[in-house]
Amino acid sequence: MFGLCPLNFITQKSTRPNARTSRHPYVNIFKHVKVEDWRRSAKEGDVAAYMDKTLRCSVFRIRAPVPANGYILVPKNSNRSLELIGRYFYLLFRPMPGKYFVVHLDVAAEEGQVVRISFSNMFKDFKSTATWLQFPFLCLLGPAPTSVRWTCLMLDLQYILSLYLNRCYSHLKTIKLCANMAVKNMFTSDLVLDPAKLMGLASSQGTGPMPREMSFPAPKGGSWHDLYDYIKFPSEGTKLPFDSIQKGNPRPEASKSSNIKLLVMSPQYSCSTIFPHPILKLNRIIGFGGGTTKYALWTKSGDAVVYPCHAIIVSMKISSNQQRFFIGHTDKVSALAFNGNTTLLASAQTGNHSVVRVWNYQKGNCLAMFRIHAHSLSSLNFSYSGGVLCGVGKDSHNKTMVVVWNTLNVSRGGEVTVLAKAHTDVDIHTMKVASFDDTRMVSCGHDNIRLWRVRNGTLRSCPVNLGEYHSLDLTDVAFEEGNFSNQHLDDSRSGHIFEIDYSRVVIRNVRRLLPAQQQHMGSREKRTFNTGPGIAINSISVSSSFCVTGSEDGFLRLWPLDFSAVFLEAEHEGPVSLVSVSSDNLQVLAATSTGNLGFLDVRSRGYNTLMRSHTDTVLGFSVDGVRRHLTTASSDGTVRIWNMDSLHQLYDFVSEDSPCSVAFHPSEQVFSCGFSSGIIRVFDISSAKLLAEHNQHRGEVVGLAFSPDGEFMYSAGSQGILALYNSSEEDYNVIRCMDLLCGEHAPDALAVSRDSRCLAFVGPSEHIVTIADARSLDELLHIDVSILDIKSPRLDSALKVCFSLASINHLLVATSANKILWVSTETGRLLREMSNVHKHQCSSLAVSEDGRFLLTAGQNTVKVWDYNMQLDINSQMFIGHSQPICQVSFTPDQLGVVSVGDAIFLWHFLALPDYSSVDIQPKAEVSGGQLSSGMPRQTAPLPASPPSQPGSINNLLDQVSPLALLFSLIQAAVTPQPGEECIKLKAVIGYNGNGRGNMVWSPDLGVFAYSCGSVVVVEDLHTGCQRHLQGHSDEISCLAVSNDAQTVASASGGNNGSRSTICIWDVQNGNCKNTISHHKGAVQSLAFSRDDRFFLSIGDFTDPEVALWSSKTYQLLSNVRMSGPIHGAAFSPSAASQLACVGSHGVYFCLIHTHGLEVDLKVERVKAPAEISDAEQTALCYHKESFLFTATNGGHVGVWNINTQRCLMIWEADEGEIGVLLCRGNRLLTGSNTRWLRLWEVGAVQTGSIFWSIVSSDRTTVVLEQEIMLDGTMVSAAFDNTMDMGIVGTTAGTLWYISWSDNRSIRLVSGHKTKVNGVVFSSDESHFATCSEDGSVRVWSTPSNELVVQFQVLNQACCCVCWSPSATKDDACVAAGYSDGTLRIFRLSSSEMEMKLHPHHVAVTAIQYSANGQVILSGGKNGLVAVSSRVNGATTRVIKDHKGVQITTIQCVKEEPFGLEGNEMWLAASSDRRVSVWAVDWLKDKCDLLDWLTFPAPAYFMDDSPPPSLAAFCPADPDLVVYTGYGVEKELLFYSLTKKQIIKKISLPHWATCFGLSSKSQLIAVGSQERVLKVIKSSSGRFQDFLQHSDSLQMCHFSPSGTLLFTVAFNEILLWEVRGL
Repeated sequence: MFGLCPLNFITQKSTRPNARTSRHPYVNIFKHVKVEDWRRSAKEGDVAAYMDKTLRCSVFRIRAPVPANGYILVPKNSNRSLELIGRYFYLLFRPMPGKYFVVHLDVAAEEGQVVRISFSNMFKDFKSTATWLQFPFLCLLGPAPTSVRWTCLMLDLQYILSLYLNRCYSHLKTIKLCANMAVKNMFTSDLVLDPAKLMGLASSQGTGPMPREMSFPAPKGGSWHDLYDYIKFPSEGTKLPFDSIQKGNPRPEASKSSNIKLLVMSPQYSCSTIFPHPILKLNRIIGFGGGTTKYALWTKSGDAVVYPCHAIIVSMKISSNQQRFFIGHTDKVSALAFNGNTTLLASAQTGNHSVVRVWNYQKGNCLAMFRIHAHSLSSLNFSYSGGVLCGVGKDSHNKTMVVVWNTLNVSRGGEVTVLAKAHTDVDIHTMKVASFDDTRMVSCGHDNIRLWRVRNGTLRSCPVNLGEYHSLDLTDVAFEEGNFSNQHLDDSRSGHIFEIDYSRVVIRNVRRLLPAQQQHMGSREKRTFNTGPGIAINSISVSSSFCVTGSEDGFLRLWPLDFSAVFLEAEHEGPVSLVSVSSDNLQVLAATSTGNLGFLDVRSRGYNTLMRSHTDTVLGFSVDGVRRHLTTASSDGTVRIWNMDSLHQLYDFVSEDSPCSVAFHPSEQVFSCGFSSGIIRVFDISSAKLLAEHNQHRGEVVGLAFSPDGEFMYSAGSQGILALYNSSEEDYNVIRCMDLLCGEHAPDALAVSRDSRCLAFVGPSEHIVTIADARSLDELLHIDVSILDIKSPRLDSALKVCFSLASINHLLVATSANKILWVSTETGRLLREMSNVHKHQCSSLAVSEDGRFLLTAGQNTVKVWDYNMQLDINSQMFIGHSQPICQVSFTPDQLGVVSVGDAIFLWHFLALPDYSSVDIQPKAEVSGGQLSSGMPRQTAPLPASPPSQPGSINNLLDQVSPLALLFSLIQAAVTPQPGEECIKLKAVIGYNGNGRGNMVWSPDLGVFAYSCGSVVVVEDLHTGCQRHLQGHSDEISCLAVSNDAQTVASASGGNNGSRSTICIWDVQNGNCKNTISHHKGAVQSLAFSRDDRFFLSIGDFTDPEVALWSSKTYQLLSNVRMSGPIHGAAFSPSAASQLACVGSHGVYFCLIHTHGLEVDLKVERVKAPAEISDAEQTALCYHKESFLFTATNGGHVGVWNINTQRCLMIWEADEGEIGVLLCRGNRLLTGSNTRWLRLWEVGAVQTGSIFWSIVSSDRTTVVLEQEIMLDGTMVSAAFDNTMDMGIVGTTAGTLWYISWSDNRSIRLVSGHKTKVNGVVFSSDESHFATCSEDGSVRVWSTPSNELVVQFQVLNQACCCVCWSPSATKDDACVAAGYSDGTLRIFRLSSSEMEMKLHPHHVAVTAIQYSANGQVILSGGKNGLVAVSSRVNGATTRVIKDHKGVQITTIQCVKEEPFGLEGNEMWLAASSDRRVSVWAVDWLKDKCDLLDWLTFPAPAYFMDDSPPPSLAAFCPADPDLVVYTGYGVEKELLFYSLTKKQIIKKISLPHWATCFGLSSKSQLIAVGSQERVLKVIKSSSGRFQDFLQHSDSLQMCHFSPSGTLLFTVAFNEILLWEVRGL
């Protein structure tokens, strides 16, 4: 299995034909470099081979007093590379007793970075930099003991690079084994090898035996682990620290299961971590300079600019502002240089580690890194060819040192060598290599200009005699084009420009630039050599036709080459520190010392700003998610607002007072700012107006926050004052001030919960965290963090606070002990803690909206954590900042992360949306939603009576039961005669997961039926064709099929004490043969006897009665009332007179006695064994003739002997309630609310004769054969006689086809399990989309009605959905609005989310594309309508006319408005009975109010909500707006936009809850709370009523052609074929 291949050393650009041979994962390194020849490897010190007695082979011994003096180096030339790609590095070695050893591995990352990984028993602590990782070898910390053994050490290089430096492993470059050790060999592999195993094959899981040539010998019968050590790094498991190399478990034992559950073990080397990796990707940086503003470079093509931003080098496209980054420096970049064709980029960093890096500019990888200067490396310059690089810095004695490097071969992998270096006492400000000779340089500085030359390895200089100008401060050097051999220019801060003759080393000419003088004619010109101050020039650049200067007065000036007069200039906000002409002479780059970067287009004379930046630390930020704006406060005294997409600075607020903190209003274009004086100012950006100013604080404002609903604002002062403001009013009046805080200088001093109910802060002392009512500041809870760790020697204090999801009630607290505490907001109890979050204290923290990730900042690093801390590696770390980070947070759309400190970093957040089919239910019950236990919701309530009017006949209904009222309403409905229906039920979408046993299947006879709402659907499994059995008026609870599959029984109703209805159906013709009613409550279960003579029905807990019926006449034969609720019943498969029931009080054995025509049902109750006496029996089934299986709500299954009525055995089959139990032959099926469907072998049960208690896993009586996890609690199941295949229904509204033979599960029928909020057709009617409270958006195909794709968002309800008006299928998108205020756009062709927008901070209640598809209009629960760009997601307009009330409808039509300019119209309706109609032209950014409608209504006194206000354009005549809602009368109103009046009314019998308008036949579909669907022909007033729904209708929607109609009631979706009326 281990192929051997020759190994060759290659450079990074090697073109040898055998260079690929080292690209195999497995390489025996010593053998293939022939280490004993020392041709391709090197040795130093006492290195010799000897015969080791333990290994019985020759090994190398490396000895030296100091480890660095004795070593083996592979390869010999450190500039070459091994290029070994194997993931795992194995070292077979033995440290020498009483000695130290060191091992160095140089590893290359895919980004081009070279990282040294070192480990030694000399290291006491783990140390990490961007280029070096040092691990202590804890196995032998200190000198090795005499008992040290031969060791096989395995390092996972890929994992180490990924974990510690967030880089992708590429290959192993060099290896250096330093004294003192004995080494047998070393090799690389992609397999995790077992050194104790020499035989066998590699497994598919990436493991295998050790190659024989690498093995350590072990005697027969002896244990390998008794003789040798095997160490893996990283260590297995999570208990061992990952920052040191130490032994794990030397004897990995096979895990033994302690129960019957199946366990899947991962390979030993695998490790769960956050996915994807990396989860953050640097996208944009707002900033320039940091270490210097003197350096910014053009690329040769002139399409990009390269500049430093603190420790990162940025390359920006000037056309698109797209950035890419060169990351590797650990301190601020102080100098940059390009070679002539801009293929090589050199960079230097300041500080005490003044390294120089050379980069391949196109690929972005680092070619070389070296260090000569001790610090303050301030100048770099390449020769045009790129063969010479010169640099100026300071040595360790603070003396100026000039170094010249040979970089000729660096791009081919060659080494960078020093050509010459020199020390000098003169000041050097700038130094450049002559454009005509790589060996000549020019420098200038204070009081000197010097010419340099490299000759014979020495660097010498010659000063230029400045004469009377000797005291000048010279700043820059430039060479004239066309006269390369003899002249260059130097400028000075006094305005002098020197022209130097290089060959003669003399000044040829001196010019002085003076400020402009106003003449009588008003003209401006520059005069030379005059008295007075000159123009202080900081930078000069020369082209073939003009010269450019940048000066201290902020001007960039273009001059002719003789400097006779300025012909173009541009004024900047600060001193111009750099000017540079592009290679085509058409553009001039300019930088200022105030952090601005831009360029002047010479031809158009237009100026373009590329970047603005803060000039000091950014203290905090806030994001406007609606408009994608970012506001920042900085120590430079400014508050700035940025566009997050273009990076442009939009506004700059300058104050004499220093800003400390900022916060955006969550929905309005308003932000507040706190200052060091304690003043709070609130600004309206759109009007540039100061809204409010408050001075409630004595010290600086250290915290500022808005509540998520935008109603309140909070501020915190450093002297302890906490203030509450009313932000719903324009003057932001103060509500309350309290002295509660312990002032901390941080953006996270305050935290508001996401439901806007709670406020958390540190105070009144540094040890206390207080949770207060966010509306009143009343204190709710005090949490003392100092007492949470009683073992700590010092008192811990709180620093930052952050709320998690409101549903899980967590508050996160960062402490001074470098911990994060998870605290319950209800009890204050410590739930979890995490130590050593960062090397230094955590400066900021944030939690993602979905509660899956935690974001922290500490010193210069950002970390992303798994919120639940359940992975082996719970975090990823990201570097880039050069100084401490002040704040970090997720963007409101959760697609990005912002971190600020030295600059503004915008990161892509790459975590995949959790489109899991498994939903996390909130703790609180939602009306009409699924209960937290996972069991079905309650049946829909019966409709209530309409409002009573005094003196009305409705008063007589007060004494009428709800059932009688329902019947009266149904009787009042006008149902059509058969064959005359204007609509016909075409399809039922979904399955009702609220029932139990409401699916039946007879595999032999092919009958498959299930219920959805009040309809029984009989479906052909081969064709998918449906037949509908309609007769129930309530939701169907259960079904049963006779054994001959000719009859189906269905039960419904039984709410509020009313009697339920059981319908008996003829399967062949679909007719209802009989209707029976007996039970006062709902029917829990139905069953036919084996011979189909008897029929059984079971009442629910309100009426726990067992009723026995005749299957021929359906007369009641006998009924018995049980002692408690009954959960299930079953007939014996062998004896027709035997049956059994299970319930809360045990097991009931029943026997049918027949005496002539009389039938009697005898019942005997048996209690459950003591072991499960507290549990309820929930399901049962028979096993052959003598045994009965029962299941409990605790997951246990019991085996009963029918004859003795004793429980023989119990075993734990599940962890939750088992609701489905089936037995076929010797196979038993269990299904529970844990979503596990399990198949058991129970053949051995027949031998059981005595009672066993709960069976453990060592029993072989029952065997778990297979298991499948589905998407919800199992509520129904039917299988064939061999239990090989079957159908299972779940509470998620899904029917699954299960095949045990190939372990498959296929969705047969899929529906929503909670309320459906939207259904809409695509424009071509090939698909339709639905959305639901469960957070899912589902797309279905027509006419098959099959589910195509599902998009799932956890913990959010999807409130509305719409299709894009696209012309092609590839462009088709679905947009959906969610309860958290977000919009998500899904592309159907890729089945992925294309964009996430956050235009609202409350639930989105309506959404619609504009008619041309350019924008998306969305309405919120607070009445705001947002207009968002379809292209970039930015919110371009917010309409506040409906503010304060919920938007119920938005509709757009492509129709020219009446009386106003535009090409579209749209309308919005709100729940206060107001409708606004707008005329728009989105391309021209026009949106004008066309009409405003208000409909009067009397006061509403009912307990429930009034009927919704609904409006729509009439499809046949867009001049008409159709409206319905609560008013004086129940009616549809037709309003004419041109006539400005209501022209028609149609009366309704009930308040409308929904309506839809058809483009065909002038039909209107109206739904009501009374479950009646009314179809009206608007021209004639004719109508028909349909009663197929079992709940209040909430949606009617016609297809674009008008041929199909969707109606929705709760989660029932019915599709109708429209025939016409």
